[in-house]
Amino acid sequence: MHDPKLNSLLSALHLASPALPVGGFAYSQGLEQAIEDRWVTDMEHTYVWIRDGLLLNLARQELPWWLHCYEAASQQQWDALIDGNQQLSAMRETAELRLESVQMGYSMAKLFAQWPLAQVLTELKDVTWSYPAAYAALAACTGVEKETALAAYLWSWAENQVLAAMKTVPLGQIEGQQLLHRLKQDIAKACLIAQSTSIAEAGSAPFGLALASTRHETQYSRLFRS
Repeated sequence: MHDPKLNSLLSALHLASPALPVGGFAYSQGLEQAIEDRWVTDMEHTYVWIRDGLLLNLARQELPWWLHCYEAASQQQWDALIDGNQQLSAMRETAELRLESVQMGYSMAKLFAQWPLAQVLTELKDVTWSYPAAYAALAACTGVEKETALAAYLWSWAENQVLAAMKTVPLGQIEGQQLLHRLKQDIAKACLIAQSTSIAEAGSAPFGLALASTRHETQYSRLFRS
């Protein structure tokens, strides 16, 4: 195929696919504990939890560094990419969230060799990849347009959150689809916030998320690893 836009779209769909073997289905990012604590009890609470995580945490803290990693990889500035990767690992609020990012990053890095345009990433030795940095670097190296790649990353994140809620709130499939429809506008807004937030201004204070994640480490019975 020689249509760059079509190639970009297909690669973005591939990276956002739930069939990608990175293990995102095994993590709830604190949502399971929020449900256990009765912070999230129905579809509306679920929407607010996911929306707030998207707009107040990811868009303002993680995504500016995601974009930094994308730009570094697209310009083959490997030292900047590795620095961004380290920053993304360091900003995880709890041990569970950091382990999630590292394990998914490791799984994503194992796929680098399957993408012909991303072979250069396999040459970066002794890198403990965080998931967002690995995703951003792979998307950049394979020619996925920046806005498309960011939207695909957030769609995959939101879909995993909705699937976790469907299993544990619980919600039905129709309610899950309704949530995804509502979250589309929030994903678009998160992309705009991230692109207008500089690295120097990036930051968040997700105390509720940190508390839920910490409590989840000792939750008696659970389905998810975070």
